[in-house]
Amino acid sequence: MRLQEFWSRLDERFGPMRAQSMTRDHHFSSLGGRNAVEAIDAGVPVRKVWLAICDAYDVPLKER
Repeated sequence: MRLQEFWSRLDERFGPMRAQSMTRDHHFSSLGGRNAVEAIDAGVPVRKVWLAICDAYDVPLKER
């Protein structure tokens, strides 16, 4: 998954305002306690970050 696709999916699923907020305000245990932006900046694969968000926010499997 490319970074542009990640942001596009977030915006589609959660809306641009909420997507921006959740990637900076929510810290994910599966990402080492980092928020999504910190995890991506630290080199965590974007797909892993996307799946962590999907798990935390109960995104249906068909939308992952």
